Amino acid sequence: MTSLYLSSWIALGIFLQIAIYLCIGFWRHWQSYQALRNMAQEFEIDVNPGIAPQVTPLAVTAWAGYRTFRVERKVEEGAGAQICSFYLVPEDKKPLPEFLPGQFLTFQLDALTALGGAQSVVRCYSLSDAPQPKHYRISVKRAPTPVGSNFPVGVSSNYFLDHVDVGSQLQVRAPAGHFHIDHSDAPVVLIGGGIGITPLLSMLNWCLMAQPEREVWLFYGVRNSAELVMQLHLKDLATQHPNFHLHLCMSNAQAHTLAGHQSGPVHTHHSRVDVALLRRLLPLRPYHYYLCGPTAMLQSLVGALQEWGVPDGRIHFEAFGPASIARKKSTSVEQASVQHGSQAAAVLVTFAKSGKQETWTPGTGSLLEFAESHGIVVSSGCRTGGCGTCQTSIRTGEVVYTQAPDFDPEPGSCLLCVCTPKTAVTLET
Repeated sequence: MTSLYLSSWIALGIFLQIAIYLCIGFWRHWQSYQALRNMAQEFEIDVNPGIAPQVTPLAVTAWAGYRTFRVERKVEEGAGAQICSFYLVPEDKKPLPEFLPGQFLTFQLDALTALGGAQSVVRCYSLSDAPQPKHYRISVKRAPTPVGSNFPVGVSSNYFLDHVDVGSQLQVRAPAGHFHIDHSDAPVVLIGGGIGITPLLSMLNWCLMAQPEREVWLFYGVRNSAELVMQLHLKDLATQHPNFHLHLCMSNAQAHTLAGHQSGPVHTHHSRVDVALLRRLLPLRPYHYYLCGPTAMLQSLVGALQEWGVPDGRIHFEAFGPASIARKKSTSVEQASVQHGSQAAAVLVTFAKSGKQETWTPGTGSLLEFAESHGIVVSSGCRTGGCGTCQTSIRTGEVVYTQAPDFDPEPGSCLLCVCTPKTAVTLET
């Protein structure tokens, strides 16, 4: 027997001994694991090594109808005491559902009239802070009578500022609205005009709290510094977060205010917010744009952003009051509209109570806008399908929604603010 042959037999023997030892060890560990698993099933214990049990918190669902809230705090926010923030807590002390930053609350108010009586009005106000576990916040600006106009003062805003104080109770619907910031990490540009800053404050506060590394630009347009809201808060945020770029644009600022002036982290401009300013300041990034403000401001900016080349899906906006902001349609969209005869042809709309018959055509807006354009008064609140104030019964015909409403209309009725006629239709109004 050669030495090589002998060495091979010795190596084989050692290998077999190691294999037998490993098999016995594995078998013993397997028996122990099975015993432990049986015990865990008996007592409902999770024993998977190295994996912590996943505890999923119960989501708080939105409430139906109106819920009573109490004003816990009322805070003046500058701007000549014409804007106040209201901190609202639920009277039933139950948990609050978390909302999407940018959404609004709907209020049913027994507001006082100029003649001393009371009227029930429904109004929507944007939430002006990031979601908080124990309260909601809205910020309301007094709406005066326009100069040279016979329109009355803002009923709900003046009621809030003059008659709603700490301890007041309010009837509130759950947060709603399609205008809210996405939760991606895409860079974002917020553009607010006047009190349109409120939903953007909610977006901004949430972003800097939940996504501190996200690039955020805020262009805040006002006439002068006296109209700025929460200026110190914004400056503090800009100081604390290098990814937050704050630009204040004043269209009627003091003469000494220089365009492009910088004071610490705050940049001021003696101009309106326009695309020329954005093109000059913004780096080339795939920004999402969120705009809220007066109709005139959005009418100029939305189309200009599209002409600049910003994709339609990256432009999000919410306008004040009865506003219809037209997006520039692409050729494919226009061709699709022509192919859908139900939306391309004129449609006869009958308003039963008003005794009017009018022809709706594409481009005349929602049925609410169409009714108002013909002198038909319709109660409305949010104008985005969230509050249900403009709910109207359909006697005959069909309608189609331009966007999914947050409020569920009753069977046989529709929300005029977010629908158009699909066929000849008779409405109760």
